[in-house]
Amino acid sequence: MKSFSRLVYPYVVWMTIMIVIPMLMIVLYAFTTKGNEVLTFQFTIANFTRFFSDNIFPSVLWRSFKLAIITTLICIIIGYPAGYIVSKLKADRQAIIVLLITLPMWINMLVRTYAWRGILGPLPISSEIKVYIGMVYNFLPFMILQVYTSLTKMDPNLLTAAADLGANKWETFYKVELPLSIPGVIGGITLVFLPAVSSFFIPKLLGGGDYVLIGNLIENYFVSTGDWNFGSAISLIMAIIILISMYVTKKLDRDSREVEAR
Repeated sequence: MKSFSRLVYPYVVWMTIMIVIPMLMIVLYAFTTKGNEVLTFQFTIANFTRFFSDNIFPSVLWRSFKLAIITTLICIIIGYPAGYIVSKLKADRQAIIVLLITLPMWINMLVRTYAWRGILGPLPISSEIKVYIGMVYNFLPFMILQVYTSLTKMDPNLLTAAADLGANKWETFYKVELPLSIPGVIGGITLVFLPAVSSFFIPKLLGGGDYVLIGNLIENYFVSTGDWNFGSAISLIMAIIILISMYVTKKLDRDSREVEAR
């Protein structure tokens, strides 16, 4: 067992280099001002007060949440029926449909977004609608697959028992299938909402620069203006919000599983 435990070391080194050190650098930059040759670090909270004192930045944050929430709701509305229908097909047809759903995901998301840019560019629709189309297209498969997986793991004897007790198809779905599929829905919400709220290249490519989100702000301050301190502060705020969102969804998932166990 000890010999196998040594296999963890490369992953620990990789996580330290690629995750821990960058996060520590973000925290350091967020609480410091831009230095020079004489004064390198000067700790301050001015970067955070600047974010919340200016009405523009909270409004961009709210716009990002609005986009992520609406995208998630659309993915639930489309993804749940799609996942449910696929789960009711025969096994060989399920494999084909799942392959078709996941096939576009084999292509890089940036390439797919560029393709949608060419498709939606000539259409006389607003930048916001174009961004929503791109968001739903890129994240919908995650919702479908989560719902599908949750429903296919369900014990078919439960459906048989519900039918033996006199439940019709609607009652069986409402009282048996829907509650047991909630963990899949919550997992889909996690996989859709969290990347959607921090996405930056989809709004940039499809919005044409007219639809700025929090991810675009972070990119702008890191790449264009070179203000890494303020960009790190915004990144840290987003990281905290994402951690809170993950905690809430994890708690909801745990509560739903406890109800399922009862």
